[in-house]
Amino acid sequence: MATTTDTYLPAQVLWPATPRGVHQARHSLERQLARWDLSDLADVAGLVLTELMTNALQHATAPGRKTGVSILRTPAGVRLEVHDSTPLTEAAPTLTTAPPDAERGRGLTLVDTLTAHQWGVTDREGPGKITWAICPHPAA
Repeated sequence: MATTTDTYLPAQVLWPATPRGVHQARHSLERQLARWDLSDLADVAGLVLTELMTNALQHATAPGRKTGVSILRTPAGVRLEVHDSTPLTEAAPTLTTAPPDAERGRGLTLVDTLTAHQWGVTDREGPGKITWAICPHPAA
């Protein structure tokens, strides 16, 4: 995971900080990938987005706040960004090793694997932080 102190605020869509909002964002991602002719990334990118949004929902979104999502096309694939309302200093996402019988705690490990370790967290303008991940195109 990479951590930077550069501030950055790209265009984003705000989604309800609920399981339904995660579902809606994933379907929006699939539609955008189809428009970019990147549908072959839909399964991996959808899973990565779901994990990042769920992590923000559970650990880093203040009550009543929405979760921002940015989808950026890159030469190698797509960069997904989840903007939450908790500062980096208070809730930095970290990889953990979940016990074998745990029902939770594997999301960032999955993100780390699916993105070939291309994910991280950065400060942003205003409240909160951005957790990002790059989903490479299979041909890249």
